[in-house]
Amino acid sequence: MAGAYGGPDVLSVIDVAVPEPKPNEVRITVRAAGVNPFDYKSYSGAFGADPEGLPVRLGVEAAGVVTAVGAEAIGPAGPIAVGDEVITHSAPGAYAAEIVVPAASVVPKPVALSWEQAGGLLAAGVTAVHTLEAIGLGKGETVLIHGAAGGVGLVAVQLAVARGATVVATASRAKHGLLQELGAIPVVYGPGLADRVRAVAPEGVHAAADLVGTQEAVDVSVELVQDRSRIATIAGHERGARAGIKLLGGAPGADPGTEIREAAGLQLTEAAAAGRLRIVIADSYPLREAAAAHRKIMAGHTTGKIVLVP
Repeated sequence: MAGAYGGPDVLSVIDVAVPEPKPNEVRITVRAAGVNPFDYKSYSGAFGADPEGLPVRLGVEAAGVVTAVGAEAIGPAGPIAVGDEVITHSAPGAYAAEIVVPAASVVPKPVALSWEQAGGLLAAGVTAVHTLEAIGLGKGETVLIHGAAGGVGLVAVQLAVARGATVVATASRAKHGLLQELGAIPVVYGPGLADRVRAVAPEGVHAAADLVGTQEAVDVSVELVQDRSRIATIAGHERGARAGIKLLGGAPGADPGTEIREAAGLQLTEAAAAGRLRIVIADSYPLREAAAAHRKIMAGHTTGKIVLVP
């Protein structure tokens, strides 16, 4: 938790009692919890610094084993029972050894996924699904994905390829091999990006997804995509608002995509179970080293997801 607003140094681990689940709730022993940019922004002051909001409990997604269920504990895949291996998202306070969450946010963990992969699947996954829906990506189209080697980006690339789209993916050169394995055409970001995209997509770009939040990502997208309603950003909200593109997520004025995200959980777990979706883990940290995990993700150069293991 964060007992004050500031940098990762304000984080600490405390002992708290875990309540029994109420009707339509389940208690989960956490095996892995995903780390997301929202987590550090929640105490950085990016969303305000109201003292009434302290302490801030961190985390929004986790994977683990069900240890107790309330009455009528039914998730999207059906009834939930003690002993089930599950994944949950929209789960405030997921940085914990145990959590109690709504049954509606719980889906079965695919056997094929490790705990770390399962813990890092849904927050990035539902964001990727929402983004592709927002830009209306279809078969035979070309999409430009900025920040393609991050947690959201790698899922978005795979889902876009599965839709039959051509994916042009920006990333540092060291990550190009992985993106090629996943079916994308990688390009290096930086000066001259628009020309490099034109070179690999001479017939044009139909849609773009900014998953990194840089001015370059927004500006190049606007330059290359004719219809601004087919450009979306999950991170560059200020610049995106000025450019007149779609803003996604929890920022003021952004589309939260609640219904799309809630419906995406089973789609993602089914794809992972069938081997159609690969979850790349950049690193894992013990729960007590959450501050170190946040420093790493704040640097912005990870490939895939970072997770915490209680």
